[in-house]
Amino acid sequence: MVKKRKVGNLLALAVLATVYTRPMHRYEMASVMRARGKDQDMDIKWGSLYTVVQNMERHGLLEAIGTNREGARPERTIYAITEAGKRELVDWTRELISAPRREHPSFAAGLSVLATLSPQEAIALFQERLGHLDESIRAQRAALAEVADDGVPRLFLVENEYGVAMLEAEAAWVRSLLDELTSGTFPGLAGWQAWHETGAMPEEMAEIAERGTTPD
Repeated sequence: MVKKRKVGNLLALAVLATVYTRPMHRYEMASVMRARGKDQDMDIKWGSLYTVVQNMERHGLLEAIGTNREGARPERTIYAITEAGKRELVDWTRELISAPRREHPSFAAGLSVLATLSPQEAIALFQERLGHLDESIRAQRAALAEVADDGVPRLFLVENEYGVAMLEAEAAWVRSLLDELTSGTFPGLAGWQAWHETGAMPEEMAEIAERGTTPD
């Protein structure tokens, strides 16, 4: 079951995982998270780090344990994870791994209004997307192999493996859809094409568009 978190921003999860190893000040947290590529694993808004850390301290997930100063820089507060923070980190991780949740990628949003494009334009755009996907898959596979060769344990690369697997699954689906569109076997293709040629939506399409396809 998905729980309501005291600080539900995924940046909080990244912070907890970062200071789990040792106490840090906010600037160091950001540097370590960037080095670990956390902004590639989740949607991180770096400008909210100050507020997120402040909220986590207020809710007892982090605690200030001292300050330090380097040269002429302002004094920085050092934060450590609390026992409550450790429990939150473990519980949150368990939830994210075990409980699927519906997400809303922008590609799905575009697909939901695909009918506004003609079949010919849709084909060209899917071909363009497939090219980008294939390029990204090659690049990410090469990067993954490089860090693995450098001795990085697979435990710290599973999120990268997942990202490549999702790209490959999407590429396979787009390629299959393109095959249907270009071969003319896509159901309702003639009506979709006629709509864009005449400006008149076929009756069966108009009925579905009016009532929608989501179950009550």
